[in-house]
Amino acid sequence: MKKLYFLSLALLPLMTAQAQTVTEYAVREAASVKEPFVCDSTDIKGNRYKADLLKTDVVVSPDAFASDIVTTDTTGMLTLAGREGENVLYIVTTRLRAERFMKADLKITSPLPFDASVEGLGKASKSEAQDSISPQSSRTIALRMEPEKTYPVTLKVLVPSDGKGDFCIKCEVVAKKEFKDVVCTTGMSQKGRFMLDNTVYNNRVTGVQLSPSGKYLITRYTYAYSADRSDSRAELTEVKSGKHIAYVNGNLRWMPRTDKLWYTRRAAVGSDLITVDPLTQQEEVLFRSLPDERFQWFPDEKKMIVMKNDEGARDNGPLKHILSPRDRIPGNRNSSYPCIYYPENGTTERLTFGKKSTYVADISPDGKKVLLQSSDEDVSRHPYYYISTLCELDLTTRTIDTIFTDKPYMDGVEYSPDGTKLLFTGGPEAFDSIGKNCGNFPIANNYDKQAYIMDLATREVEAITRDFNPSIENIIWNRADGNIYLRVTEADDVNVYVYSPKARTMKRLPLETPVVSSFVLPTDDASVAAYYGTDDHSAGRAYLYQMKKGTSRLIADPMKEQLDKLELGQTEAWNFTASDGTLITGKCCLPPAFDASKKYPMIVYYYGGTTPTTKGISSPYCAQLLASRGYVVYVIQPSGTIGFGQEFSARHVNAWGKWTANDIIEGVQKFCAAHPFVDADHVGCMGASYGGFMTQYLQTQTDIFAAAVSHAGISNVTSYWGEGYWGYSYNAIAAAGSWPWQNPDLFAQGSLFNADKINTPLLLLHGTADTNVPIGESIQLFNALKILGKTVEFIEVEGENHFIQDYPKRILWHNTIMAWFARFLQNDDRWWNDIWPDNKDGK
Repeated sequence: MKKLYFLSLALLPLMTAQAQTVTEYAVREAASVKEPFVCDSTDIKGNRYKADLLKTDVVVSPDAFASDIVTTDTTGMLTLAGREGENVLYIVTTRLRAERFMKADLKITSPLPFDASVEGLGKASKSEAQDSISPQSSRTIALRMEPEKTYPVTLKVLVPSDGKGDFCIKCEVVAKKEFKDVVCTTGMSQKGRFMLDNTVYNNRVTGVQLSPSGKYLITRYTYAYSADRSDSRAELTEVKSGKHIAYVNGNLRWMPRTDKLWYTRRAAVGSDLITVDPLTQQEEVLFRSLPDERFQWFPDEKKMIVMKNDEGARDNGPLKHILSPRDRIPGNRNSSYPCIYYPENGTTERLTFGKKSTYVADISPDGKKVLLQSSDEDVSRHPYYYISTLCELDLTTRTIDTIFTDKPYMDGVEYSPDGTKLLFTGGPEAFDSIGKNCGNFPIANNYDKQAYIMDLATREVEAITRDFNPSIENIIWNRADGNIYLRVTEADDVNVYVYSPKARTMKRLPLETPVVSSFVLPTDDASVAAYYGTDDHSAGRAYLYQMKKGTSRLIADPMKEQLDKLELGQTEAWNFTASDGTLITGKCCLPPAFDASKKYPMIVYYYGGTTPTTKGISSPYCAQLLASRGYVVYVIQPSGTIGFGQEFSARHVNAWGKWTANDIIEGVQKFCAAHPFVDADHVGCMGASYGGFMTQYLQTQTDIFAAAVSHAGISNVTSYWGEGYWGYSYNAIAAAGSWPWQNPDLFAQGSLFNADKINTPLLLLHGTADTNVPIGESIQLFNALKILGKTVEFIEVEGENHFIQDYPKRILWHNTIMAWFARFLQNDDRWWNDIWPDNKDGK
């Protein structure tokens, strides 16, 4: 028999004017719990038995809760049903979210025993029961809530079997005195905001692989729940029907020519290679005792290329004799070389010998020849690095055909399906600049990747993308249809194009995701492809693409369930024509629950290096993450980035910010004028690496920003050029043909030499182990701004390189950035002062 016990009106005076009462909960169906049979007077530690049914282990799963929201009565008390003669355990949940940084107490009041916890913040427990609410009925949990972060509250409540007393519980958020103005929303019906955790801890597709015939598909999933909890799986399906066949070993790969899967298993000597029939899952040991190195199959599936390594000479003792600029980089003196491994007799045949590392770039379709590629640098000339030599080795005759030596700006190369041509990727100035098309600019941006076809018989080269604006990410010459498939960066998208070598036509495939992370084709079928990608509202969606119909079929969207619980901001394109007539593209991301009648602060973000900011939600700088804290976010694609054509990307060369800064300043001014909901007096900007340089440089050119954040920024181009591992080589393209002694004005363009012009409050962040942009770049500017009495803060991230990999450190890093913006863009310094209590004046 069940009884309901209702709250008496005598409890009403307990409500306080300052407290915010929680009125929405989700309640799991009550579970009956029984005391154990006591078979001894004490346990193994000598403790006497004391009933504590609250300690009953319960796995709290969101799926276990009722779908309907339970609402309290006007008193805010949640009434729970008891069962005569039974002890009943309830699991009750709710959520808290503060609009700004907030300190408060969660006050839990009940005459019942309960355990309470707020995820990530604290716990409270009450083991005794009262007949009615008394001063002993309450417990508190201290709350320190970050802005817009959702905090789940879990209550484990024990309703006793005696049927006496008030069976109820109440939760109140009591703000600390200095936080009474902060709005805190409570309850289960509210959606969460997109937080830093959502960029990393989610479910998504991370790989697709089609069998050579195109009949079968492997889809790889990653499930990341927390820093120490994750999982993965690989699903095998039939392409035509979509039928699930099996979940398979995540290390399985397709054989190069047959529809069989393979993987390696560590053996007593080396590794065994096992093949798997996709339908029967029957395994067969194909080869035993393979070398443990990674390998590349030959087309005949009977031998493979393995890479081995020679360690270079080491200097004895604590001193190291640096032989070249890149000799500072660990492992530079090692040399890699390719070998052919013959599994049938276990022999390994070395293909090259020498000081330079050599790689097999591709194997000919008949397996009789290989392309050997090596690279070197010569600091005595420009370009002084990125110089390649390519040879074709005939494996039958052991003769070498040198295709070219010391060619600059070359990347990858592969054979055509018939083996008579080669497909190259490289910079616009590869092959004596036949692909160069950068208008009046004398030097191209050689990060803007192009494609070339060489006829092996005549050695004639054709630049097939000279008039094609997107920049190539990767390229496939498909054997089945003879077409070339290009995955390219195009503005803030990553698209796939198909090029017909016969018709010399280029066509974009109408794929469903704007940023294609991977696009794969079967080697022997031209009717189907598989891909997965992302956009500003999803990540890790996977599709099958039907070539003839030009249609896609969604096969997996594992992140949808998580994203459906969040309220994301609306994104839309926003472009303008700059004063020089150039179309500058970008986008706007509005904060969730946007109200056009209000004024919002704004954060501006721009590219790092020379790559545009593509759509997506996986970066710690993504627009949705910044917008979730109540900001309008303007992402601009200024001059100098690839993906907009060679003339546009060439503006990056020998400029170090000039073109880019003008576009950003003009874009911000025009965006604010066109959007009255933006508070033009509270606009901030941020960037990392080259984007960090731009943040610093911008403040020497304008005072339109109220706050700025530079992560791993470059303040002195000269010291970056000489000190970072890749500073000199990056400048071989960004400052092509220029050196500090020959063009000092260019190298002195950084913010350090103009520090006196900076008036914007500036936050500098840098990893102490950054080998790309050494931490001295932030130290120099920090020292200068401190001496000048400017508002500046400097945060070192201990042990981190160019990107903050350690996730607990990344949380602190991210919160520091957002607290800085809250301080200056939202006029709220409470979060900053809580994180950095000894640095309240910023001077």
